[in-house]
Amino acid sequence: MLKMGLIGVGHLGKIHLKCIRLAKAHYDLIGFYDTDAELARQVADEFHLKAYDSLAELIAACEVVDVVTPTPTHYAVVKQALHGGCHVFVEKPLTETLEEAKELIELSRKSGKLVQVGHVERFNPALLALDGQEIKPYFIEAHRLAMFNPRGVDVSVVLDLMIHDLDIILKLADDEVAEVRASGVAVVSDQPDIVNARIEFKGGTVANLTASRISLKNMRKVRLFQPDAYISLDLLEKESQIVRLFDADDTLPDEGMQYPLDTPKGPRIIHVDQPDSGPVNAIQMELESLADSIKRKKPAAVSIEDGYRALALAHRISDAVKANGQRMPNPKV
Repeated sequence: MLKMGLIGVGHLGKIHLKCIRLAKAHYDLIGFYDTDAELARQVADEFHLKAYDSLAELIAACEVVDVVTPTPTHYAVVKQALHGGCHVFVEKPLTETLEEAKELIELSRKSGKLVQVGHVERFNPALLALDGQEIKPYFIEAHRLAMFNPRGVDVSVVLDLMIHDLDIILKLADDEVAEVRASGVAVVSDQPDIVNARIEFKGGTVANLTASRISLKNMRKVRLFQPDAYISLDLLEKESQIVRLFDADDTLPDEGMQYPLDTPKGPRIIHVDQPDSGPVNAIQMELESLADSIKRKKPAAVSIEDGYRALALAHRISDAVKANGQRMPNPKV
């Protein structure tokens, strides 16, 4: 087993703590560090886990660290962990700035230590169900809507929510970005709370994304349109649906439902499949994937380079919002 230390035991950090313990076949959780001494004492008592007095002491005792701290601290913490000889799991976004991310990439390569970024939607059953499917989208549409939560309003909704979908579309499109257009509105904070972005890839794929953190309901949906299929992913309900059109004399897949359709070109068949990857604990799964990558000496499932690409696209969108004239809330009268 790999000796793991947890850095940060806030709301999400406690979830990670529980998931590390669920991954006990891979990790030996030896303790944690948090800058809040009172919180550290409470967590140590509640979970019967050692609270280290300093970050340096924890890093020296570990082979892997799980970084679940505020984004502005990621750069310094990950840098110290890599210098200390640890592999790293770090929550998204990778860093605040692209310069910080580039430096960590170089340090990771020089040290030979893996850094995996916590883009947890990669491990959503709806997305996992597409494994083995031929994905060549011409158009992608994504909506990520969330009810208002005061946490996270210090950054744009692009870095807060949309970055999840940016990582997904970069993975699905598998192409370089050619052009970005975006607009946004600040409604309840000083940063954009609603943003719409149109992303054009060099190969012709177009993605239209909307993210809002002031919705009356939660929604996390991605739709893919390609010549041979329409694919719908409900990341909130963890369900996927693949709709394909076949000729009447085609051999159809055994699984799924079939519906006859009369067209000007003759009878065809609509085939609807709802693949099921089974229930998973996504955080536990991403942590276990890092352990597997370390042991097998293979790239991380969501590499530090993947984290950089999502961050770079998020910054391009934020820049486009500013260039387009970000709308601010009306002042109080």
